[in-house]
Amino acid sequence: MESRIVGIDVPQIELDGHGLDSETVALIADGEACVEVSPHAFCQVEQSWRRACDLVATGRVYGRSTGVGANRVLDVDPADLGLHGLRLLRSHAGGIGEPLPARQVRAMMIVRLNQLLVGGAGLRPEVVQGLTAAVKAGVHPLVNEYGAVGTGDLAALSQLGLALAGEHPWQGGRTPPPAIGLETGDALALISSNALTLGQASLARHSLDRLLRGAHVVAALSLLAVDGSLEAFAEPVHAARPHPGNVRAAAELRRLVGAPARPGPPTGRIQDPYGFRCFPQIHGPALEACDALERVLAIELNVGAENPLISADGPDGKPAAYHHGGFYSAHVALALEYMVLALLPTARLSAARLAALSEPGITGLRPFLAGGASAGSGVLILEYSANAAIAELRNAAAPASAGHAVLSRSVEEAASFASQSARQVLRAVETYRLVLGCELVAAVRALRQRGPDGTKRAAWGDRSLPVGRAYALADAKLDLSMEDRPLSADVSAAAGLLDTLADL
Repeated sequence: MESRIVGIDVPQIELDGHGLDSETVALIADGEACVEVSPHAFCQVEQSWRRACDLVATGRVYGRSTGVGANRVLDVDPADLGLHGLRLLRSHAGGIGEPLPARQVRAMMIVRLNQLLVGGAGLRPEVVQGLTAAVKAGVHPLVNEYGAVGTGDLAALSQLGLALAGEHPWQGGRTPPPAIGLETGDALALISSNALTLGQASLARHSLDRLLRGAHVVAALSLLAVDGSLEAFAEPVHAARPHPGNVRAAAELRRLVGAPARPGPPTGRIQDPYGFRCFPQIHGPALEACDALERVLAIELNVGAENPLISADGPDGKPAAYHHGGFYSAHVALALEYMVLALLPTARLSAARLAALSEPGITGLRPFLAGGASAGSGVLILEYSANAAIAELRNAAAPASAGHAVLSRSVEEAASFASQSARQVLRAVETYRLVLGCELVAAVRALRQRGPDGTKRAAWGDRSLPVGRAYALADAKLDLSMEDRPLSADVSAAAGLLDTLADL
């Protein structure tokens, strides 16, 4: 089914609280799909709200009839109930730092909408309708970067709540939804989530999945550029030590270059440098880390983890408000950190292949793949640039979860810092993209200098093979000049090509 958003024909995706994944989050956040809400899921929302109303009428419920954090022991005076929720949003909308990019805020909104459709928040249906309308319109609130430590994205979601209430600016898209009069129970029910962290993690995971696929293509071009051995990718090698990521990496490289499962012995070097020979063993763990992150997200994107959880399954079969710690995002933080730690070695391996491409003893070509001028520097600077980016990636790999915080008068004495981990992975995406871009520029230059008959295995000239199509795309995109010149534009163009290469 097709629909229209911001004037563009795009597919329509129905959200129902189940089955949302990182790819779909990215698709909607980038305006490449629009959203409808399942009528059945909306019924779940309404039922949850009615349960919450009944529970508040008969007992104390955190954040609805009490304060929050250390104020959980304080009851809200009946005279203050009318503005309690709005005051809660106003006090918590204290994010600081730079405004976040639109796609990250939109990802947050998509995640929160899907979570609310599970029916555990007890949020008023009119608020969910307003959020749905905002997502459909492509608008987003201004959200500042800092305001969470992995125990709920309270500041960001409070800014969303105030935008829905008409007290905070909307940005982008079409006409925003009309302001909603928020009631007492709406505030905590809306903000009790890690939706921003999960949205950012989803965008990062989606990008890294494609970059890791593109990295196979770049490594294959580099392998051909140095006339490397295919023995390291032989099926028996990885059947003997069958880590899933290693097996996948080796098989993918064989597919790209059209190699058999049991390639013959090399005609040149017996063993290549680690950058080529150890590619499956180093790239494989990154593939597994990316899969592990998606498994965590598959749970977190589709759960009602609000505190309190409004459940139909309480004592004696009656509804209950369960107070709990489900907002603590340890699984998310550790999965994100695993991802960056696994990404760092594969980025270093890319830099190692870049160094090999500059070495005449390996390529048989001029030092640094220089042009015809004497003592030319060629791609020399790309080694420096790639390693500078890797230094930034190394900083991003420092575990944020090693931090510690005691908050709210010592009632909240631990934090996962998943919010910081998500931002670190987003930074890692862009640095890794640039590292691969540097390698791709050098690999294409080396293959151009070799020419179609430069090796016995000129697969890059065969457009029936994925690696041949990859070379043709890169050859058409990158500047042909071999003269010493600034290479910044070349790297940007190569980095921009990686998503296309991922689909070969």
